[in-house]
Amino acid sequence: MDYQQQVEDVTANAHYGDLIEFSYPVGFSHWGVYCGDGDVIHFSVADEGSFMQNVRGFLQKVLPVCGDLLLGDTQVRKQPLPEVNVPEGAHVLISNNRHAHKPSEESDIRQRLDALLGKELPYDLFKLNCEHFATFARYGVAVCNQIPGRNKNEELKEATNTFQKLVSEPRPGLERTKRPGDFFAQTAPTYP
Repeated sequence: MDYQQQVEDVTANAHYGDLIEFSYPVGFSHWGVYCGDGDVIHFSVADEGSFMQNVRGFLQKVLPVCGDLLLGDTQVRKQPLPEVNVPEGAHVLISNNRHAHKPSEESDIRQRLDALLGKELPYDLFKLNCEHFATFARYGVAVCNQIPGRNKNEELKEATNTFQKLVSEPRPGLERTKRPGDFFAQTAPTYP
């Protein structure tokens, strides 16, 4: 099945909050979270000028790995699946069975993704990568199973804490109120 057919298959079968794996021919994968309508939220290249786009493009041709690994700055973005930048020979699939954690409720996944969307973060292969992001969004804990020498399914607490702090930050225009049973609940926007 060619890449376009794989994208169509994922779009036809994915549900909100599913983990989407972009499996690279070099043995690593890029991860995102399906958010409906053929879109994925993932660590993506941060805004950059044409010079940096050319440098990244060159590096990706020479070394067929995600340019984010090589140049560092990422932004949590929502993109249509076919527009996610992957090297030639990559495969895309729904990969909800690679982590030994129970998925969160859809409302919790939505809250995490909404809070993290647009955030710029430094990319660190070992401490804060795309798999950490995707697993945190789905499970509430950051896990990366593709780092050599680390135990599988083991939470990286530092990454979990980084994402949790961002999710817990007050958002402009929303008043936070404590309700019984809720850690924090957000009310309707307030206007001056």
